Amino acid sequence: MDDMDWALLRELQADARLSFSELSRRVHLSPPSVAERVRRLEEAGIITGYHAHVDLSRAGRTVVALIRMSCYGARCILHDPAVADWPEILEIHRITGDACSVLKVAAGSIGAFEGVIDRLAPYGQPSSTCPLYTS
Repeated sequence: MDDMDWALLRELQADARLSFSELSRRVHLSPPSVAERVRRLEEAGIITGYHAHVDLSRAGRTVVALIRMSCYGARCILHDPAVADWPEILEIHRITGDACSVLKVAAGSIGAFEGVIDRLAPYGQPSSTCPLYTS
């Protein structure tokens, strides 16, 4: 990976729908060179997909929170793949420290968020934080 590959990745992370022509203009490289580099990044598994950025509040998920889970041994949420399929769960991260995981969740209301906390409680001790700002 060189500086040009990183420049391409930055542009694609900001807008995955850029055409090779526009990407070429932004990084000052010919469209065929851009296409070849992107193809190589895809084949190497560095680019693993192209995703939509969702405005959660406009989608009706106005309550976003981070939940630290301190699980009870074998009953850990990390051992239950069904938890990842809950519609409110956006991300699950296994972490180091006194908790075993951090979850990013988005719910449609405080009541729905409370429901997520209640569903997590059998797995261990949930501790939530609501971000005020994300950059």
